[in-house]
Amino acid sequence: MNAKNKLIYTAALGVAYLISPSAIADIVHNDDVIINGGSLCTGMDCVNGENFGFDTVRLKENNLRVHFDDTSNSASFPSNDWRIIINDTTNGGANHFSVEDTTGVKVPFRIEAGAKSDTLVVDSSSRVGIGTANPVVKVHTVDGNTPTLRLEQDGSSGFTAQTWDLASNEANFFIRDVTNSSALPFRIKPGSPSDSIHITPDSVGIGTSSPNTSAALDIKASGNNSRAILADKEIAIIRDGAGGLLRVKNETSGQTWRITMLGDDSLAIKDQTSGVSNGAQIILKPGGQIELRGDVDVTGNLTCNGGSC
Repeated sequence: MNAKNKLIYTAALGVAYLISPSAIADIVHNDDVIINGGSLCTGMDCVNGENFGFDTVRLKENNLRVHFDDTSNSASFPSNDWRIIINDTTNGGANHFSVEDTTGVKVPFRIEAGAKSDTLVVDSSSRVGIGTANPVVKVHTVDGNTPTLRLEQDGSSGFTAQTWDLASNEANFFIRDVTNSSALPFRIKPGSPSDSIHITPDSVGIGTSSPNTSAALDIKASGNNSRAILADKEIAIIRDGAGGLLRVKNETSGQTWRITMLGDDSLAIKDQTSGVSNGAQIILKPGGQIELRGDVDVTGNLTCNGGSC
């Protein structure tokens, strides 16, 4: 310590003594402390003439720890102790900056040496960037190849271990079932049109943003699609309480047909276009019989195959 700093240090002690004699009790200074030009170095490896650069406080030795020892002894006051740890103390150990819950013997926060710049950024708008210094949404993740969020249930709470990945790249956005051979049960290709799947409280729309609430599933073909549904295997349909199975409507002409299962398990194909009071029907009876029913108008006339029955 140079003469100027010694004078300042002595004067400060004198003022502290005048204010409170107990304030200077237990001050011990056995070297390894350098105070120079407003900067402080403490530790076994601090040297006279220490070059502080822009550092205000420097800790300098081979085992670096900062311990926050809360001596509160009342049950109503928090008293947990914390420690900042710089690197392992063992040969071959890890290089890291960590915050230790000393009382709980846990390390809830750790940064390993070599972590890339902007690994974690919180900007002035409280947006979190992972791999980016300029997050544009609440959580913004950037990676050079397939940025991924992993959701892993590790079995520590007694439940079966299961791991899922939520990821995206130039080929698709997907959910990966890591536990089961990395299957991809859900994928969206780039360029998919808006409202490819649209879910409302009353219905699910495919190809529409306004699914008809009278149906649980409303499918509208658009673009290059010539079919609303194309199935390579049998489609199983379960009848509803009224026996209705399938309704087919031409949106342009309004022509509507309904396939219905009747109470005797017959299958009826019926014209239900608006304005038809009792549309023509073809009824397939169990056992192979076929029944044809014509159109009955408001006066009671029945028409079959374009003429009177």
